[in-house]
Amino acid sequence: MATWHGKKHGTTQYENRYAIGLCSLALVLFASACGQQAPKDTRAADESTIRDLDAQWSKMAAAKDVERTVSYYSDDASLLAPNAPIAGDKQSIRAAWASLLGPDTSLTWQASKVDVARSGDVAYVVGVYQMTMKDPQGKPATDRGKFVEVWKKQPDGNWKTVADIFNSDLPAPAQTRAPSAEKKSRHHRRSTKRGRANSRSGGM
Repeated sequence: MATWHGKKHGTTQYENRYAIGLCSLALVLFASACGQQAPKDTRAADESTIRDLDAQWSKMAAAKDVERTVSYYSDDASLLAPNAPIAGDKQSIRAAWASLLGPDTSLTWQASKVDVARSGDVAYVVGVYQMTMKDPQGKPATDRGKFVEVWKKQPDGNWKTVADIFNSDLPAPAQTRAPSAEKKSRHHRRSTKRGRANSRSGGM
């Protein structure tokens, strides 16, 4: 009886250690699962932040504040303006805005759509702009168009624009033929008519 009791007592201790081990493993797995949970969804807050930033940006451009306008771009941003090469650094972007925000220019824009990625680190903005300037004859001219901005959350947590593209809704101006080309065309038509007239006269 003593021997059997000793075996039973040893088996019970083994079972207790086994149960404790299983509980510890379960706790470790549970803690690991909690640590791997998906990041918190901040899209609504990020969308509101980006809308506010974009509205402030438009106000800085309307005030013709070039430096503060350029400050909304990241250091590696690209500006893709119409009828111009890509501006791929802050110096080129600053020069483009300095040329655009002249004394006779008024520019405003408004975001119509802001879409933030589930990851919470990148977003894009779609909207429309209106710009008034003076044409070569000094008369006011208005341009309307659309834009797309790509925003990226920086290491410090702030949102900056990394890509910016815009273009006009207005039809392209009709191309006029060069005066020399027009003169050559008229001369060719007159020569052709004379040749046909001479041909008919010779046949008669």
